[in-house]
Order: sequence, then structure tokens, then C-alpha cells
Amino acid sequence: MHCLEGTLSNGGSIGVNYGRIANNLPSAIKVIQLLKTQRIDKVKVFDTDPSVLKALSGSNIKVTVDIPNEILSLAATRASFASAWVQKNIAAYYPHTQIEAIAVGNEVFVDPHNTTKFLVPAMRNIHQALVKLSLDSTIKVSSPIALSALQSSYPSSSGSFREELVGPVFKPMLDFIRETSSFLMVNAYPFFAYESNSDVIPLDYALFRENPGVVDTGNGLRYFNLFDAQIDAVFAALSALNYDDVPLVVTETGWPSKGDENEIGASLENARAYNGNLIRRILTGGGTPLRPKADLTVYLFALFNENQKVGPTSEQNYGLFYPNEDKVYDIPFTVEGLRSYRDSRSPVQKRQETTTRPVNGGGGVSKTINPKDTWCVAIGSAGKDKLQPALDFACGEGGVDCRSIQPGATCFIPNTLEAHASFAFNSYYQKAGRAGGSCYFGGAAIVVTRVPKYGECELPSGY
Repeated sequence: MHCLEGTLSNGGSIGVNYGRIANNLPSAIKVIQLLKTQRIDKVKVFDTDPSVLKALSGSNIKVTVDIPNEILSLAATRASFASAWVQKNIAAYYPHTQIEAIAVGNEVFVDPHNTTKFLVPAMRNIHQALVKLSLDSTIKVSSPIALSALQSSYPSSSGSFREELVGPVFKPMLDFIRETSSFLMVNAYPFFAYESNSDVIPLDYALFRENPGVVDTGNGLRYFNLFDAQIDAVFAALSALNYDDVPLVVTETGWPSKGDENEIGASLENARAYNGNLIRRILTGGGTPLRPKADLTVYLFALFNENQKVGPTSEQNYGLFYPNEDKVYDIPFTVEGLRSYRDSRSPVQKRQETTTRPVNGGGGVSKTINPKDTWCVAIGSAGKDKLQPALDFACGEGGVDCRSIQPGATCFIPNTLEAHASFAFNSYYQKAGRAGGSCYFGGAAIVVTRVPKYGECELPSGY
């Protein structure tokens, strides 16, 4: 993740993940010089490689190191191992290398080697080793979780942790974090949510661009980007367990500049927009809608494109820099740079493109269409829990005239929630000029390209 050196008044801070799964990266000494040149003062690494920790010595760059999942069982079951690990990998470099946090494992809950049961004992043993060396007040211990650790994340106000993890892991881990004045580490990737749901999540909403916003039907808060919504789902999950006082650090987030054909949204233009707009969002201050005073520390993923990462093409293309140290795209890393930063769209993106699913449920391909020939309808499978609050919003705060779906009116029949919601959603969408993001309704609506008709009620295409 990348880090920005300065912050604006009441702003958060930005860091960068320095991954090294590649065979063509610069030496650690050159990398640290690159970080200093770019005025990046926070870095997260995925191990405790001596060449990296030595290169960071005297740099004034704050460092978060990682204990690999593979050794959690040893750290959990043998206090002597944890003590020796801290002595060799932390104390030997501190304070000249400004280690400020230890990530115990990474996304342990999705680790196929089933290391979850070792997580909290390992965290406690590592912390105790720090206590013995009087380092516990300056070096914090936590563990990054993936958003898949949430049982529910939509709407954000319904955020909750997976039930099977609450008792055995989350409560003991959050107790530990509270006791040690640490923080919860979270990896959040709006790209994954957009890639899987590009038919219902507007791209502008995912990229921090101007959009009408999405109202959380649970608490009435309006969200203008997917990142905030994801983070607030975690805050809500913490609140549900009465851990409102536990702070949060986003240890990974990013957007790939290249991907396979089926990796929707992976492009250089979108990566530049996401990371550039995220940096602006974090450094200009303010928290999330649910936690407006919670200025965030966010680590971008990643410093370099890494050519030996396995998986889809996107995995090798999250970097902000090429291995030759050239920028993959130009975004600012300082508050000064933000003053001249503009999120410019390519000529192609200036056209309104709508990805649709056929209304008959059959097969079809995405296509570019005339936005004037589009309608917004309810997704019946979204269910009453999503559709009813969204309908209430459209007919209330949304300002839609819903008299036509009242008993005896022209569009009352068929008297179904899907039909009534479709009338209200489409009315809102058309009045908004079919703007991007105005047919979302928390994932309960979709844009279609055939005239929708419910009984004798035909939905208009304009006002």
C-alpha cells in the first residue's frame, strides 16, 4: 500500500503495501529511495525480510510487518517461539527501523490450512513477547480480515460478523485489541464487489465519482461511494457486538490496471480513478457516514506490479509502479499534489454506457445503448426486505409521485411489490435524467432496455 506524507486538517493518512512476489523488482535500497522520493512515509510488508528491514533503517518510514499464516501454529502453542521471533525480527531492528505494527497472519479465516484456531493465541503470545521487551506501547498487534468475514454487509447498517466466528474468534480478538489499545485491520476491495455485480453497482459509485448516492434503508444515511459503505459495514458489525470503541485501519485496498476479459472494470483508467480519488477522499479529512470523526489510515495495494503472482491477470497488475520505477499512471501522493489533481475520464467513458440483463431472463451480452431507451425496474428476487424500504424511500425522500400505484389508480394492478417498486424506481430514474447511480436502490433495481409492462401499466421513458 502507498502512503502519503502529509495530511490536510482533520485528514487521514495513506500508506502502501510493498509486495515482492516478482523476479524483476529493484533492490530494497532502491525501493526505499523511491518511497522517500515520492514522500511515502508508511509501508506494509508481508514478512520480515532482513534486506528490507535494514534498508528501512533511518528512513523515518513507519513499517507494518507480517507473521506468515504458516507459522501461526508455532507462535500460538509455543511462547518461546513467539519470544524468539520478536527478538529476531522486531527488536533487532527497532527503533532505527520504525516498526509500528505487527500483522499476525493475513486473512486467516479464508486460509485453506485452517489456521483460525491459532490466531488469537498467537496474537497474545506475540504481544507478551513485546511486553517483556517494553515495546508493547509503541508496537501494536492485530490481524487483517477480509470482508468475507462478514455475515451481512448490505445495507451497511446491517453489518455483522459470521456467526460461527463470533464466539471462538472475534470476541476474544476484539477483547485483545481493546485491552492493548490496538486496532482492527481490514482488507477492503470495492473492485471485487463491482466486478461481480457490475449490472447493479454503478461504476461512478465504485470510483468515488459524482453520483446521486445510495441511501441505507436501515439508518437513512446516504453513501456516495462503495468504499465507505464497505467500511461502515465493518463498523456496524463492531457496534453489534458492543465494540464501538475499536478503531479500524484499512490494510489493503486497490484496483487493477489490467485484467482478463471477464474481469469487468479492470483497466488503467479505472485504477487511476479509484486510487487517485481514494487518496483525495482520505487526505481531505472526515470519516465515513456512520463514523464521521473516524479519520482513516489506508494502505494501497500495491507498490509494484508483481509478475510471479498466481491467478487471473489482475493479480499481477495492482501496482502503482512498474518494476523499472515508472508510474503505471499518474496520481498524487501528497497534499500539494492533490491541489492540481483532476480525475479525467477518457472519451470512451464520457459516453453513458449501460450494462443490462435481458428482461426475459434469457442469455445475452452486454452492450452500449442509448440511455434514452432505458428503464429502471425492481429485481423481484431481491426480496421484500430490500424492495419495501427502497419503495418507501422512492415515494418519500426520493420525491416520486406514487399516486398512480394507490388503490383504484392506473398502475395499482397488478398489486405486487415488484410492480409497484418498478413504477417508483423507474419514476425516480427518469426524473434523475437516467443518471448513473440513480437505478441502484441498494441492489434492488436494474436498468433494462425493453419497455417494461405490468398488466396495463406501461412505465414511461421520460418526463
